[in-house]
Amino acid sequence: MQADGAVPYIEGEHYTVLDKPVLTRDSNKIEVVEMFSYGCPHCYAFEADVKNWGEQQADDVDFWFFPAVWNESMKLYAKAFYTAHELNVEDKIHQPLFHAIVVEQKSIKDEKDLATFFSSYGVDNKMFEETFNSEKVKHQARQAEQRVLDYRPVGVPEIVVNGKYRIGRMRAGGMKEMLAVADYLVNKERTRLINESR
Repeated sequence: MQADGAVPYIEGEHYTVLDKPVLTRDSNKIEVVEMFSYGCPHCYAFEADVKNWGEQQADDVDFWFFPAVWNESMKLYAKAFYTAHELNVEDKIHQPLFHAIVVEQKSIKDEKDLATFFSSYGVDNKMFEETFNSEKVKHQARQAEQRVLDYRPVGVPEIVVNGKYRIGRMRAGGMKEMLAVADYLVNKERTRLINESR
């Protein structure tokens, strides 16, 4: 049990403060971003909890997630993520793709494998190929790669709160604890924003 006034989570112990804050996409909200990879079993295990957490947040929280990119296989998966988004099939593709790679251990190592996977969910091969190779999807994958450089994660999954605080499972003490630390930091940012608006 903690004494009154004790800080439950400590900078440098449970979370890291980024050396250089990263701009958020909406400065009027508290941004919470999860970095994940389709090739990451921990991310797969975390998926339901973090999605549920995000759905329970107040309107002042902007929760979103993106595929981390720091190697070629992660770039392939990021392009798959953004292709699904552009084709408006992310609800049909996201969880099954995660399951196929992590649980079923399907070999999805190139564009052809992804085209086959997408086609099994009703996506036309030509439409997939055009979208996957579009400048928009390439640009989104490059942006994801840049975000990783800005956030400097140790691994995935990791959460960044308001472009300032990075939470990893090892520092936080586990994946469920990551969400408790995120709650703490969201409240900290909320209090700061309220005080600044007075």
